[in-house]
Amino acid sequence: MIDNFDSVVDLKMPFLSAAIDPAQVKEYLTKYLSIAQNTQIAKIEVIRHKPGRRCLIEYELVNDDGERIILIGKIRAKGTDFHSYELQKYLWKSGFIDDSVDGISVPEPMGVIPEWQMWLQRKVEGVTFTQLLTSNNSVLLGKRIAEAAHKLHTTNIPPRRSHTMNDELRILHERIPLVIQKYPQWQERLERILAECDYFGNHTLELKYCGIHRDFYPDQVIVNNERLYLIDLDLYCQGNPALDIGNFIAHIQEYSLRVFGNSEYLQEVENSLMEGFIQITDDDLRVGIEAYTILTLVRHIYISTLFLDRSFLTESLLNLCEQRFSVIRNL
Repeated sequence: MIDNFDSVVDLKMPFLSAAIDPAQVKEYLTKYLSIAQNTQIAKIEVIRHKPGRRCLIEYELVNDDGERIILIGKIRAKGTDFHSYELQKYLWKSGFIDDSVDGISVPEPMGVIPEWQMWLQRKVEGVTFTQLLTSNNSVLLGKRIAEAAHKLHTTNIPPRRSHTMNDELRILHERIPLVIQKYPQWQERLERILAECDYFGNHTLELKYCGIHRDFYPDQVIVNNERLYLIDLDLYCQGNPALDIGNFIAHIQEYSLRVFGNSEYLQEVENSLMEGFIQITDDDLRVGIEAYTILTLVRHIYISTLFLDRSFLTESLLNLCEQRFSVIRNL
């Protein structure tokens, strides 16, 4: 059993001690998951922990035939996320299975342990797209990711919530003042950027709504040879499909700026994603994608202030957003 986060001291999730205790894990997995019958526990590891909010635990089981079964348990402090579990089950049954012909899947949902506010999915092999951004086939993968997003957008699973451009602007109006508090010398520049966001956002037509990922970026795609897995659909909602693509592109640009010092370093990958998506949807979405890309970059100004290893990026992102808005004004 490995718990490098010392998660058992989390008072908001007092059941975590049971969720990593081998005897209780054996009991509850056997009780709720048929796949856990006739297995032995080989390993338990807390792989992510946000105190008072969420926890991810990996369970490795071995059955009588020596086959390894690895499960990921997702725990939420405010209660079991039944909606995400049911969404994943629906997607699995709607063409996102492991052997789907198009090579686009989600991890297989396995069950729920209500006592631990946990639902479980089978762990999938592979690497995140982030790890492949500079690989030789990243441009080809960009087009495949566009296909994966489009498949999700056209599955027609009724969302229980929505996210509009107004919501996106509201988030910026909540986050950017926190940056101003930390860097008062940039107040005038940041307020000007917020005004630009309002103008640009309010003049961007929302042409289409459907079920979207809403947190779509390179870490949310697992690549296993020719197969792509979409993960972490906790924020699935009704929204503009342009948001998913714009958010993805902005994360690539932030990564390029952070790692290579040049926001355009991976532009071929971005173009592959953008043009691949436009080709299978509608060219009218292009303006929306560009809008959500720059709004996400502005949000990254705030995100950069949350991590010590990204603090060097804050002013560069501020400069980048000012340059982008300057270009837009002159079009």
